[in-house]
Amino acid sequence: MKSGGLWRLCRARCRRNHRKGFMKPLEVYDPAMCCSTGLCGPQVDPVLARVAADLKWLQERGVEVRRFNLSQSPAAFVANERIHQLLTEQGEAALPVVMVGGEVAASGCYPEREELARWVGLGSAGNANVPASRGCGCGGKC
Repeated sequence: MKSGGLWRLCRARCRRNHRKGFMKPLEVYDPAMCCSTGLCGPQVDPVLARVAADLKWLQERGVEVRRFNLSQSPAAFVANERIHQLLTEQGEAALPVVMVGGEVAASGCYPEREELARWVGLGSAGNANVPASRGCGCGGKC
């Protein structure tokens, strides 16, 4: 099978799994940034570029991804009881927060693509065809 056919097959399987509820939705609550992704201005943070690519990669595989920026969507931070609680207890140091299926999966740093894939139900790196990621540099704390 040609690689294009394999890609279509994989994409169709991922969408089918998402509809069946195998993959969990992912929500990212970012600290205040100038734009929705933080990829603007003269100096782009490489971690934010990696995260944007990772989230796009997940979406291409059928994962429902929602991203909230504190400066642009403050109501989302107040509306989510767990996020509101984390901010009350830890302040902005709790951000970013990654929630998977409504549960906090990471707080204080961005996880690697492999972790995100596993958390949402795409499987391990070997099963999900997850390219290596440099990670957030937190040493596995998130």
